[in-house]
Amino acid sequence: MPVQLHINQTEAAFESGANLFECANALGVRVPTSCRKQGKCKECLVEVTEGMELLSARGPEEEHLKEGFRLSCRCELAQDSGVVRCHTMRRGEMRIEHESLELLGNRKKLKLAPAVTRDGDRILLDGEEIDRRTGPIHGIAMDLGTTTVVLRLIDLETGEIVAASSFENPQRFGGSDVMSRIQYDTEQKGRVLQRTLLGYLSHAIEEFPVEADSIYEMVVAANSTMRDLMFGLNVYTIGQNPYQSLTEIEVEEGKRATTSLSKTAKQLHLPLHPKARIYGMPIVSGHVGADAAACMLAVDLANEDRTIAVMDIGTNTELIVGNRHRMIAASCPAGPAFEGGAIKCGMPGLPGAIEKVWIDEDEEEVSKIQVIGDVAPVGICGSGLINMLSEMLRSEMMNTLGRFEDSEDVVLAETDGEEIVFSESDVNELAQAKGANVAGLRIAFKEMGIGFGDLDLFYLAGGFGRHLDLASSKRIGLIPNLPDEKIVQVGNAAVEGACIALLSVDKRVELEAMIKQVQFCRLEADEGFFDYFVEGCQFKPVEDAVDEILAHE
Repeated sequence: MPVQLHINQTEAAFESGANLFECANALGVRVPTSCRKQGKCKECLVEVTEGMELLSARGPEEEHLKEGFRLSCRCELAQDSGVVRCHTMRRGEMRIEHESLELLGNRKKLKLAPAVTRDGDRILLDGEEIDRRTGPIHGIAMDLGTTTVVLRLIDLETGEIVAASSFENPQRFGGSDVMSRIQYDTEQKGRVLQRTLLGYLSHAIEEFPVEADSIYEMVVAANSTMRDLMFGLNVYTIGQNPYQSLTEIEVEEGKRATTSLSKTAKQLHLPLHPKARIYGMPIVSGHVGADAAACMLAVDLANEDRTIAVMDIGTNTELIVGNRHRMIAASCPAGPAFEGGAIKCGMPGLPGAIEKVWIDEDEEEVSKIQVIGDVAPVGICGSGLINMLSEMLRSEMMNTLGRFEDSEDVVLAETDGEEIVFSESDVNELAQAKGANVAGLRIAFKEMGIGFGDLDLFYLAGGFGRHLDLASSKRIGLIPNLPDEKIVQVGNAAVEGACIALLSVDKRVELEAMIKQVQFCRLEADEGFFDYFVEGCQFKPVEDAVDEILAHE
């Protein structure tokens, strides 16, 4: 009896000895590769979720991989029967908003002043000729997240988005959070994380509907670790107190004027014009990286008189509070739970992910689910997890401490005999992630000397934040308990800010000046951090702390 192989929502039976890469190819599943199955490029990653024992032993080319991951070209089906379930790092288009209507106004009003310009058929970068071309000229704005990578292809002469792409960050084999990847990159030689990312990025660029050599600049927004890994910098110092990028240290030592980075496409082996510039946006401080800086640019914080907050919830949540007169920034190490990581049946926002749940409180069971793509469910994503917590609280199937009234796992759905469940261990992961975020909110607002009610606007940024149900988020205490009219779900503000930086050199100059004004708030240095964290782990609305408000009045 052959092995039943499930890969990227396709399946078929294969005999023992079949190569996993060839099986995927036979099923029409493209597995990225640059070395033609020689085991050298490290790109043909698959994550095996069931049946690892049915596969051949690891070879020396796979020594860098952690448990659960294999190189498909080095892996064969080694048994005569059973089930193997796996997926590539590009198992489908991520469910991410490539447009954000609230923020498009800022970009549409932008006076176009890109670094790449045209003089007749001469293509200029910072005023110097790098090519001759008569057709359209393009640039790429990228949000390089710990979990997700988002690209926008932009026409540099019109400012219009030509195409967009997104995929899971393939560096997950090195760990699900930044600290794990710092440790991995420090211990493993050969810049495997960098090479794997650049390989996947190259494939995504080649799929764009334009000639790759018509792309003359790429602007990268990313947290400090992801940005520096991409550019090949040593990230060891970001993982050690005081958690600084090498670029920050060199600025302090007078060795460089900015924390921004720049390399050519040729240097990074990316399939753009060889002289194209890859520009890493400047970081704010420590783990508050270039993605937070991009968010500041997207909401036009440099020209904002109102008191606002921008919160981009993710593996490393960034929080910015203030206006053009004063700005506070904090980094909240939430971990991957909100993006489906470390959750028993968790997954990113891909087709097949449960994104909304309804519970019948009389029957104390899930009565209805909503699935991305209207396909059979295969797991639950972040927005679904938040909604599930809220529904369990509402129906009193869970108390505010995250304890289930019934110790059994809650069944969300069943597909092909496999149950998708939600357990108390999942709640514990989410509680700790939420606790870090609440601590960040408490400390940043205390440092600013304001309460939540003093805000004019609370921007909920990121692809995850875009799809959150506000009532559910406030009920469990993920975000402050503010009136809905004060909360604006702006989508991917980081990639929007990268677009603005791509289209305006003037905005890059403005950003460099703005980040010098930011007061970085180190959460662990606050004497109340542990208390705020413990409070934040409870599932209840986050209200203003009355004593702190009185203290600042």
